Amino acid sequence: MSASTSFVVSGLPVERFEHLFGLGDDALAEAGALRVSADDDGRYPCRVTLEDAAPGQTLLLVNYQHQSAPTPYQSNYAIFVSEAARATRRLGRGELPPVLRGRSIALRAYDDAGMLLGADLALADDVAAKALAQFEDPAVAYLHAHNAAYGCYAARIDRA
Repeated sequence: MSASTSFVVSGLPVERFEHLFGLGDDALAEAGALRVSADDDGRYPCRVTLEDAAPGQTLLLVNYQHQSAPTPYQSNYAIFVSEAARATRRLGRGELPPVLRGRSIALRAYDDAGMLLGADLALADDVAAKALAQFEDPAVAYLHAHNAAYGCYAARIDRA
């Protein structure tokens, strides 16, 4: 692995979801979304802030197309977005957000065309090491991190 190899994790753009914040239940249902309140278990990860919501905080459960490349791997699934999110989380090189720590994470590696090249499981809070190992392949353009158990998209990881 090159000493200069690193990565950057990106949260989703808050602008993509702001139009849903504060809507009533009927309007959310029309948009295919649902408002939920975070429980005490701390496992309601916002895909904008890349942090778990505090107990009692409201989030929107929405369907999101995380892999939009026109390939057989095009994919969408349910994600949480906190209604308290005001800005997209920007992380430094090699920095992991809370939603990628202390969980089993599946890492899927894609090329520039959006074709799946490989996958790995980070089961021991080793997302950084597993991501760097996947980036050793020069054909890997980016990674998608998913919660291993539920399959929810967690974040995009790009070469830095």
